[in-house]
Amino acid sequence: MIRIGVDFGGTKIEAAALGRDGQFLARVRKPNPGGYDAALATVRDLVAEAEREAGGTVAHVGVGIPGSLSPRTGLVRNANTTWLNGRPFDRDLATALARPVRVANDANCFTLSEAVDGAGAGAKVVFGVIIGTGCGGGVATSGVLHEGPNGIAGELGHAPLPWPSADERGAHTCWCGRTDCLETWIAGPAFLADFRLHGGQATSAAEGVELARAGDVVAAAALDRYLSRLGRALAMVCDVLDPDVFVLGGGMSNVTEIYDRVPATVARYMFSDIYETRIVPAKYGDSSGVRGAAWLWPWEA
Repeated sequence: MIRIGVDFGGTKIEAAALGRDGQFLARVRKPNPGGYDAALATVRDLVAEAEREAGGTVAHVGVGIPGSLSPRTGLVRNANTTWLNGRPFDRDLATALARPVRVANDANCFTLSEAVDGAGAGAKVVFGVIIGTGCGGGVATSGVLHEGPNGIAGELGHAPLPWPSADERGAHTCWCGRTDCLETWIAGPAFLADFRLHGGQATSAAEGVELARAGDVVAAAALDRYLSRLGRALAMVCDVLDPDVFVLGGGMSNVTEIYDRVPATVARYMFSDIYETRIVPAKYGDSSGVRGAAWLWPWEA
């Protein structure tokens, strides 16, 4: 029995078959069609294609989605792909595939992948953080995903920015309806928006970071603010959970200054006289989401 993971993204859907050693046996993807029924059909077709490429064995299927299933209703909630919300996605997909499926938040899948055999392998408590077009987080303990009784463990993106300065209060309204969620401060578009707000000109967050490295004063100040905000966010997590390691993914995780400068900010704000938690980039990068979805099924299942 192989494992197939599905990364259900806002613009694309990917299915990948993994062997017991964690190596890819097949990888296929299609654009997300942007509608519920069509997306179910796309996942069904991708799973069938991945099974064929991997040798025709009927597989266990796990899916990472941009939201989570309510433990109370079983319906999708909190998804920024809003047409998923209120839907029994796991049940409908199980019907489409004619087999059980397991569904988890995409940041949780990322974290699970990195905890099982990635950058957090061997650590007791791994906190994964995705800082890309959005911001999400997840928790794994001893290589096992921890979701909590409310199903929201690690939901970093919609906690408020901690220790805000005066000009950081009431600055943003998040798509979720709250104010100053961390997603509005530490996701890639948030860095770019802050840079532009202060007079900078760039077409992407990556370009803004390169300008900072080249000595652009406005870009450098924007990067300083970004690193401070990320450090404060991680300090808050340390105060609550005190993980062994933070594993970062998403486009902003490629900003090498994070690993050199953010630990000092975490140490400054956390409520401790020492700081030992490692901050590392993901081993599997963008592949961790689909890998972690496959790991939702243990090999003994």
